[in-house]
Parts: sequence; structure tokens; C-alpha cells
Amino acid sequence: MIASALRLERAETIRQALLERGLANVGNIHLDYSASELMEHIIRRGEGRLAVGGALVVATGLYTGRAAQDKFIVEEPSSQAQVAWGRINRPFTQENYERLRRRVLAFLQERDLYIQECRAGADPDHQLRIRVICQWAWQALFARSLFIHPRTFNTLIQEPDYTLIAVPGFRASPEIDGTRSEAFIIIHPGRREILIGGTGYAGEIKKSVFTVMNYLMPQAGVLPMHCSANVGPNNDCAIFFGLSGTGKTTLSTDPRRRMIGDDEHGWSRNGVFNFEGGCYAKVINLSPHAEPEIWSCTRRFGTVLENVVMEPVSRRVDLYDSQFTENTRAAYPLTSLSNIQPNSMGEHPRHVILLAADAFGILPPVAQLTTEQAMYHFLSGYTAKLAGTELGLTTPQATFSACFGEPFMVLDPVYYANMLGERLTQTRARCWLVNTGWSGGPYGEGERMPISETRAIIDRILSDDLNKVKTRTDPVFGLQVPKNIAGVEKSRLNPRETWKDPLAYDEKAQVLATLFKENFKKFADRLPTTVRECGPL
Repeated sequence: MIASALRLERAETIRQALLERGLANVGNIHLDYSASELMEHIIRRGEGRLAVGGALVVATGLYTGRAAQDKFIVEEPSSQAQVAWGRINRPFTQENYERLRRRVLAFLQERDLYIQECRAGADPDHQLRIRVICQWAWQALFARSLFIHPRTFNTLIQEPDYTLIAVPGFRASPEIDGTRSEAFIIIHPGRREILIGGTGYAGEIKKSVFTVMNYLMPQAGVLPMHCSANVGPNNDCAIFFGLSGTGKTTLSTDPRRRMIGDDEHGWSRNGVFNFEGGCYAKVINLSPHAEPEIWSCTRRFGTVLENVVMEPVSRRVDLYDSQFTENTRAAYPLTSLSNIQPNSMGEHPRHVILLAADAFGILPPVAQLTTEQAMYHFLSGYTAKLAGTELGLTTPQATFSACFGEPFMVLDPVYYANMLGERLTQTRARCWLVNTGWSGGPYGEGERMPISETRAIIDRILSDDLNKVKTRTDPVFGLQVPKNIAGVEKSRLNPRETWKDPLAYDEKAQVLATLFKENFKKFADRLPTTVRECGPL
């Protein structure tokens, strides 16, 4: 009875806080419900179905990936001079935001709300309080799993640092609201508010908060990173940069090492810390043999499976079926894994690994980088966007994404690169470029690098075995490539040898080199010569 009374009291406190933000006449407020309670509501409301093992299967509708073209930042006094405006950070007017906001709040009147009081940032010195207000119960479960949650009912209600409102059932009108389409993801730094609507893809909730962290953390001297991180038996920390689908989650989920997190981190003057409290793993073609930890989570109670195909009678999921999207996902709390770092924090990394899924099949499987080379390749962020991660993307597409997360970087990418260079110099961390993409030819001709060989490379890096091995200089990119690695087919270490036609390799290598050079021109005038000269020879 005491707990029930306290819950009602907290809900009324929230109701008053919502009223002060202009959100009036709402229905029932379901505040900080546990995973079990949320699951009951989700099933009763018909928002999802239970699969064998207890995972929740949901469909996100038309949007099965991020609506990258529909993300905006409100241009107002606090953001005007800070944001790197352009094709990534599109400005949205205050007038349009206020008009859209009023329409969203009207839409939510008399509707039940599912609210989670969350945190972003495991380091107490760099933590953001996030209030997530959801129209759908399953998205509240997603937020509870992905962010850090106090998980106690006696926690005092505090004014959030940011409020996120997710209304997938509300569709914007571009003519009225100034949006590009019915979907919108809009961050208002001045209001410290995020509006998401017109899309049911929960990844927008996660990535909009990451965008906010990329905006705020540098102001506190913290480098925000699109990376995974883990810790070895000797407390040796490693971080893995990379875009979605390049292997961050897979390669950092290692039974011999404790996971800090799989996607978003900060690097402060004291070390590395996770921004989140959960994982959002791609599960298409997931193998119980190659990725047993993640696979087991797809059979666990409380896991949210997005757009995964399920047989309606047996309730068994088919992780190899991509009829809805290639971008099938599993969202689960870190506590679902058997080997995690309890406080989600680590010391300064000993190894920094840049992951690139090279669709051209040109880059070597691994190369050691100097600090200047690390800054160059960090800014380049070369990889292949994989099918399904964005609306309309059906085949891998070679791309450059600054800082391996350009869609979420609010400041000038060079600012983040300089921070990385400073951290690498101060800590003397070793940096590596690892290609998890294609070998023996480009996409469509070659094959994807075997996960077993990539794991062997990572194992050799983390055990310091590659620190002093004999290397060759890559003739195109000037990279130092090991000549031999246990567990890796020797010919793969020289990609040219894996192609049926070496001359075709040479031609394609020059095409890729040209792409690197053209892409890097937009950074060159703000960087020292030592970094500019680290590109293709």
C-alpha cells in the first residue's frame, strides 16, 4: 500500500510538471512502470506479441530505419553560433516548432501516457536526466531498456535536463508545420526538448538523445563517441568506433571481456563511460554460434524485437527472414548480458579501433595508425551504409561519415577530431583500422570478411600481439599492415592477392583513393599538414 500511494503521489507530481509545460488534460499517467508491467499493457493494447522465450515482437510500420532527412535542430539564440549548420544539422524555425508543438500537445490530450525517468551518462559527473514521454507502451519499455534507469520507486521527482516526447501516431503536415514529411525528429536546445512523431522506429528515441549528448558533452570537456567499449581481465579498456552494422556490438560482446556498452560513450579526463544502459543490436542473420550472447538475448523476457519475423502459431522468430527490413533489431538492458562492467565505466583505453565495412574490398583487414592517421580516418569515417539502416537503403553504399557518426555530430567534426588527437597523445593509446567489409572483390563479387578472422584480429590487438610484428606499407593508403596474424588467411592481409584480376584491384583502389581525397577537402583548411598528409599516397 505504501508503494502504491507513493506511485500515485509521483504520478501527480509528473502531471503537474506536464501541465507547466503546456501538456494538459492527459489521461492516465503510467510512470516508471517495470518491464513486467509494461509488457502487460503492451499485450493488452495490442502493440506487440510475445515470442518463445518471452521476447516482445513489434512492428514499427512504414519506418523501419532512421528518417535521416526529417531530423532538425531549432535555430535559436543558444544554438545559433554552436551548431555546424548544413545538410546534417538542418535548421528549424522557432515559429514552426511552437506551432507543431501546440498541435502535438493537443493530440496527446485525453491519451494515456507512458513516462520513464531516465538518465544518459553512467559517470555521475556527466549525467543527463531525461524524461521520456511515450504514446506507445512498447516505446517506454524500449527507453527503459536503452537508457539508465534509477529502478527505485522512492527516487524523488527531479526537473529533467531534457524532455523527449514520442508520438508516432501524430503525422505532421509539411504545409502547416514546416517539416519535410509526416515524420519529424526535432531538437530544441533552448527548450531542452525533443519532439518525435510520424515514425514508429524507436531508434529515433535513442539517436536523438545521443545527438544531444554530442552537443552538450564537449562543453564539459568530454569527447562523445559513436563506439562500443569493453574491459579485459587487467582492466584494460578498448573502444570500437564504427557506423551501424560494422560490428561494434558483435566485436565488443566477448565472454572474456566485460562490456561497458555497445554504441555510445564519452571519454572524459578520467576515462570512458557509457551513455546508455542497454544495447540495440542488429539481429538479421544472427548466429547462435558466432554471436551466442546477443542471440540468447533474442530469446529473453523483456527484449524488444523490432520488425523481426515470427511464425504466428509456434511463436518462433526467424532471424534470417528480412521480409520487413534488413534492419531487424533487438533492444535489451545490459543486465541481460552475462559479462558486463557493473558501473559501465572504464579507464583510459589501451586500444582504439576504427571499424570500416569497405564495400570496395580494397582496405586491408587491419592496419596500425599513428595519432595523425587516426585523426584522418576518424574524420573520413569511411564505411558502407548497410541495408535497412536508413529509409530506402536496400544495398550497401560506400559513404564517408565524419567521426563514424556524422548524422549525430552537432559541432564541427574537426572539433571532435582534435579532442580525439589530444586524448590519444595524452594516454598513448594504440589505434587501429580494421576492415569488417569485403575481401576478394567489391560487394557483389567478393565475400564479407569472415567473422572468425575478424575476431582473431581483435584478439591479437587486445593481447598486444600486433604491437611489434613485421609490417608492410600499403602502396595506396600508406598504412602499416601486419604481414602475419594467427588465425587469419595470409592472402587477406594483402587484398590485391585476393582479387581474381589484380589490375582491376589497382583500378578500384585508385577510385577509392580519389573518393578519400575529395571527401577530405572540406576539412583540410582547418587541420595541420601532419594530418592532411595521412591520406592516400
